[in-house]
Amino acid sequence: MYPQVEPYAQGMLDVGDNQHIHWEASGNPHGKPAVVFHGGPGSGSNPVWRQDFDPDHWNLILWDQRGTGKSTPPASDPDTSMEHNTTQHLIDDAEKLREHLGIEKWLLMGGSWGSTLILAYAVQHPERVSEIIIPAVTAGRPEELEWITRGLGMFYPDYFEAFRNGVPEEEREGNLARAYNKLLNDPDPEVREKAAWDWNKWDLSTITGGDNDFTGTRYEDPVTRYRMARVVTHYWGNDCFLEPNYIFDNLGSLSGIPGVLIHGRNDFGSPLSTAWEVARRWPDAELVILNDAGHQASDGGSMSKAIADAVERFR
Repeated sequence: MYPQVEPYAQGMLDVGDNQHIHWEASGNPHGKPAVVFHGGPGSGSNPVWRQDFDPDHWNLILWDQRGTGKSTPPASDPDTSMEHNTTQHLIDDAEKLREHLGIEKWLLMGGSWGSTLILAYAVQHPERVSEIIIPAVTAGRPEELEWITRGLGMFYPDYFEAFRNGVPEEEREGNLARAYNKLLNDPDPEVREKAAWDWNKWDLSTITGGDNDFTGTRYEDPVTRYRMARVVTHYWGNDCFLEPNYIFDNLGSLSGIPGVLIHGRNDFGSPLSTAWEVARRWPDAELVILNDAGHQASDGGSMSKAIADAVERFR
């Protein structure tokens, strides 16, 4: 873990559609470029990622995807349209940012939703990717989204019942992310607030393995709570705006790009099978399975060490 140095540059990039994405660069301006694709969708970038990169060696880029973090307009404003917020928009934004910064190739890093976005970006722009590091592998397939919104109910029947009952009865057997997204865009602020609470309650329960009233988490803030719920249900309710097997069918494009896939065996939200299949279809990637880790990068020292080892390997 390296010192969390302050950015040497940052700005707002106009990417069209009245959207401006926030970016920052830290470390060595002449160093090897690396970029982090944050998770969520909707979480925004986290400066803690700086600690994984030697600031004397790396030119590290962090950016906030549309509507998140410091990017504008904010998805936390219910009046902000989500029409121009799709996976393809984000892929194009990353390319515009790379061109804006004058970077020819960069290492890609990120997990969970960041994994899906990284893989979707890389199969479209393999010539712009030097290496890939993914802790917590996902591919945005409908079965993955169905698992995390319904299948996990077999492990958390009490929390799942409350989660499912948060939507109208006639929508409880359908796409729960889509049903919640309708509530999160309701004109009544009380309806929106309750939906944000119920959605994030389920999400946090499945990650932590138990109940939590949001104390000490980012979900304590009602604005963050609403933004996270609104953005993630927008993406999951639309199958991540990807064809069902888009990433799996195009992993051949990554031939020759080295990668490290890091996955916790105890990751209930994103079962190991997805990482296993990605590794099988991408021969240049190594899969590191951690027996003591779950979904979050903070789960166990082994996850932090595996990420640090991967970054050092590609320096």
